[in-house]
Amino acid sequence: MTETRTPVPLHRHPRPHAELWRRYRHYGAQQEFRVSVLLSVLTFAASLIVSFFAIGYSTERASNPVTDIILSNTPIFDVDGLFVYGTFFFIVLGAALIAAHPKRIPFALHTIALFYFIRAAFITLTHLGPFPMSGVDSFDFGTVIGRMFFGGDLFFSGHTGLAFLMALMFWHEKRARYFFLAASVYFGAIVLLGHLHYSIDVASAFFITYGIFHIAEWLFPKDRAIFLADEGEEA
Repeated sequence: MTETRTPVPLHRHPRPHAELWRRYRHYGAQQEFRVSVLLSVLTFAASLIVSFFAIGYSTERASNPVTDIILSNTPIFDVDGLFVYGTFFFIVLGAALIAAHPKRIPFALHTIALFYFIRAAFITLTHLGPFPMSGVDSFDFGTVIGRMFFGGDLFFSGHTGLAFLMALMFWHEKRARYFFLAASVYFGAIVLLGHLHYSIDVASAFFITYGIFHIAEWLFPKDRAIFLADEGEEA
């Protein structure tokens, strides 16, 4: 009778670097997997480019702001630092979690790319102006970061939606699920407190993202199966 060995989480492994190298060496030896990773990386890069130009397009054509049931009745807070630095922390942690196991890379990048493509299509359709933010001094993060974080890409909230998307991808891993759910609530609250998004941008992000995730499962079933193959093996 063979004994079933429970996988050791990477952060508790006695030799995490050796284990990480073993994983990449194992999957890197498979040609089909290498092709899948390459395609996902190219698709993800294309989505970032499309998203960048879509943000510029919507920002240049932004019209007048409209009233909002939440923003019109709440004061504005200076949350730029919390927003930008919180985003960097989220990106680093999310990337580390994906990179901790190569099996996660193809589905994660394909799904995030699909998210960016669909969001780029949304923000180019209607060009509402940002809600007035007078009286608050913004941080100077530079032209590129300012354009990406504080542009006219309002519908739907990318930060709220992307964090929720990560929660859906890692739903089978309890700690990751709760972290990303908390991150989605955090970003939703931050963009509303700073009047960076309308309330409909935040509320709709959860529903649209849920649909995007299931479209990704339909489009990339093999990648999803590989992603879930490490179920119970926490990074």
